[in-house]
Amino acid sequence: MLYTKSLFLITLYLASNCFDVGSAAAAAAASTTAAKRRPSQFLRPWGVPSTSSSNKRRNMSDTSDSVAPSVVDATLQLADQRPPHQRPRRIVVMGGPASGKGTQCEYIVRQYNLVHLSTGDMLRAAVARDTSPGSTGALAKQYMDRGELVPDDIIVRLVKERISQRDCLERGYLLDGFPRTRAQAMELKKLGVEPDTFLFIDVPDDVLIQRVIGRRLDPVSGRIYHLQYSPPSDDIMHRVITRNDDTEEKARSRLKQFHANVNAVKSCFQDIMVIVDGSRKPDEVAQSVSRVLEKNTWSQRAASA
Repeated sequence: MLYTKSLFLITLYLASNCFDVGSAAAAAAASTTAAKRRPSQFLRPWGVPSTSSSNKRRNMSDTSDSVAPSVVDATLQLADQRPPHQRPRRIVVMGGPASGKGTQCEYIVRQYNLVHLSTGDMLRAAVARDTSPGSTGALAKQYMDRGELVPDDIIVRLVKERISQRDCLERGYLLDGFPRTRAQAMELKKLGVEPDTFLFIDVPDDVLIQRVIGRRLDPVSGRIYHLQYSPPSDDIMHRVITRNDDTEEKARSRLKQFHANVNAVKSCFQDIMVIVDGSRKPDEVAQSVSRVLEKNTWSQRAASA
């Protein structure tokens, strides 16, 4: 009896150990298989970026601190959910040739710490950054190399990609002279790009013409002067020149093109438009710009000065 009982206990002990060993072996095998199947980013050391993630970023047309296109819309929506006083400004500035738009853009960017965006700079940056097949830079380069205007859909795509980058999402942005046509404005709206302020710098045509034809360029320093408003000193007056575009004929041609589109663009942003008299001195215009931008809060979007 004692022998039988002992034999039973020994058998039970061995069976129990064999089961545990087998279970441990199975668990180890399962763990190994899972580890092999597990995505590499969970296995990398802390602080080392995953290769797959890096490759994805390199393949994006905007690789400098950009946000994945699939989450751009969600990110913009989250930004809009912040309290009004915490939302970054999104400003569009428009004005005719020689309206002083560039000077006022510089002032606004400094005042509000915004990212200054112009389509010309964005196009050149996109081409310099990435011309791989299918990228925005590659598409734009085809037209730029032929000396043709880049189509609206590419420009709008470029703008949407640029404003999805982290600096624009965090600080806000100023779009300098874009959109220029109703088609561009409507395309932006379709993509969910909604500025909070449309600033129009209003200057009479005759004043614009005088500003253009009075410009002079110093070819040595690259500085622009004006014979009436900011004349060059006597010691460099002999070397300043008139640029090819600064003739009355070309100025009127640019104005004609500007007027062909300006009202259609303004109508797209009527509810957020502020108008400033740009025929005054730059400092006076800047004071008006500051006033209307402070006045144009999220609850009160229209004003003029």
